[in-house]
Amino acid sequence: MTKPASQALSGDRLVARDFMGESQDIAAMLIGAVLLVDGVGGRIVETEAYDRADPASHSFSGPTPRNEVMFGPPGRAYVYRSYGIHWCLNFVCREEGHGAGVLIRAVEPLQGLDRMRTRRGLDDPRLLCSGPGRVGQALGITHELNGLRLDHAPFEVLRATAAVTVMAGPRIGISKGVEVHWRFGLEGSRFLSRPFPR
Repeated sequence: MTKPASQALSGDRLVARDFMGESQDIAAMLIGAVLLVDGVGGRIVETEAYDRADPASHSFSGPTPRNEVMFGPPGRAYVYRSYGIHWCLNFVCREEGHGAGVLIRAVEPLQGLDRMRTRRGLDDPRLLCSGPGRVGQALGITHELNGLRLDHAPFEVLRATAAVTVMAGPRIGISKGVEVHWRFGLEGSRFLSRPFPR
């Protein structure tokens, strides 16, 4: 059941220590949380977890200029360009030096829809943020946000205020680590990037 926007956009602000856990635990915890960037965003409905020991992770081969933020303090934004086209937003997890993160794959749009529609060039709310590249475009994510704290402007990440049912399944668009079920989603959401296998 969809919560009204006024109820969904409340909750305690997540801070750096909330991202100290295992990336898969954080990825599941973030389902139902609210993400706003400059006041634009909504409820997180789909995430994927990545870890240093995971061959699908950017951090698997160690720090590089591209991925160094993943090895920094937790609770930071790690932003990278996918396929040279889309900016993707990740939340850094674990202790400094480890190299783990959570990819924000889909958001249910609740606030700033006019700005999202303008950025995406379409009206259908189900397509505004249903995929990591769409999230990046709709929320105005650019590389300038890379390394910024998630508990400071322009970010606002609020803990879920109601119990949710979280589904888990294999991650999308990877060729390694496909057996790990580290993709998480909100059961019954119309805003997922792709249905979960039954």
